[in-house]
Amino acid sequence: MQNNPKLIKAFLQEKQQSHLYRKAHISQSPQQPHMRINGKLMLTFCSNDYLGLANHPEVLNAFKQAADKYGVGSGAAHLINGHSIEHQKLEEDLAEFTGRDRALLFSTGYMANLGVVNALMKRDDMIFSDRLNHASLIDAGLLSNAKMKRYIHNNISALQKLYIKNTAKNTMILSDGVFSMDGDIAPVKQLAEIAKQQNAWLMIDDAHGFGTLGETGAGLLEQENITQQEASILMATLGKAIGTAGAFIAGSHELIEYLIQTTRTYTYTTAMPPAIAAATRASLKIIEHEGERREILNQHIQQFKKGANELGIELMPSDTAIQPIVVGSTEKAIKTSEQLQKGGVLVTAIRPPTVPEGTARLRITFSTAHTTEDIAILLTALEKNL
Repeated sequence: MQNNPKLIKAFLQEKQQSHLYRKAHISQSPQQPHMRINGKLMLTFCSNDYLGLANHPEVLNAFKQAADKYGVGSGAAHLINGHSIEHQKLEEDLAEFTGRDRALLFSTGYMANLGVVNALMKRDDMIFSDRLNHASLIDAGLLSNAKMKRYIHNNISALQKLYIKNTAKNTMILSDGVFSMDGDIAPVKQLAEIAKQQNAWLMIDDAHGFGTLGETGAGLLEQENITQQEASILMATLGKAIGTAGAFIAGSHELIEYLIQTTRTYTYTTAMPPAIAAATRASLKIIEHEGERREILNQHIQQFKKGANELGIELMPSDTAIQPIVVGSTEKAIKTSEQLQKGGVLVTAIRPPTVPEGTARLRITFSTAHTTEDIAILLTALEKNL
């Protein structure tokens, strides 16, 4: 894009005309199902606060106490003097919770993905990436300068065919655990088998599975009994089901030591506030000891799927908290979302380029904090507006 105001203006106008212009909603209340958005009370179904912990009293109290003790900002990068005892304890808690040797904190999931892939993959290496991976994984591959091939979504045969033609010695398989726009899960057992056969890195981004899946909430890899030896790199974020902010990488002792020495997005950025780390530790304890939160979430998902089926509303094949309804055109998705908002229900329309052309959708997400009455209201609103 040239430094030309007319070109910028034309670009923005084209975005508006094609219904692809983006604008933030302004919230005026805590993250919870019933919120004040743009000055209006709304029942929301678009948050990633899957377990209702973002506004939990124990999490808030841990944050406040740590802020009183350590202040707000960490003040420096981890390797200078920004790595507090709260960061250290959280890394230890995350390693134990996920069944990995060690964990390493990052400020965001995007930075974790960019940093790790760039630290491990170089020119002439090969990355195999699921076609529907999150933008951060795609960008991580592109910025690494490694060769990258994208295989058909969740298609193991397509991945195997790509490996037949592969000549690179160092390879990596990249995949979301739970795909954020479709809600389905990766075939991690088969991916682990291929990674073992090819002596490849297997990196799973479990941003949307961590906290909600698995016997204890440790995520998709726990649910599918995938060990550290089978999936060498686990990334998960803390701003979704955990209810706080940041991300981490978990893996072997040697991997984490290597990343500390080589990962630019870890070395050259300020550490998350210690209070966020303390709040995250409190959230993890709740997840470990209140398994009923996942049970309630699953009950909500099944209530919605049953109700949608009775209404003839076609859903995508998902058993997770992400339940998209594909409506097709961008214009229709925007119009339906706006109609729902007029009735007090907030469901975000997801449009290209986030999803492929012709697959614009309503991305519905559920939280433990929703009630059965909330879901009944949503179903009634969908029946009226779809």
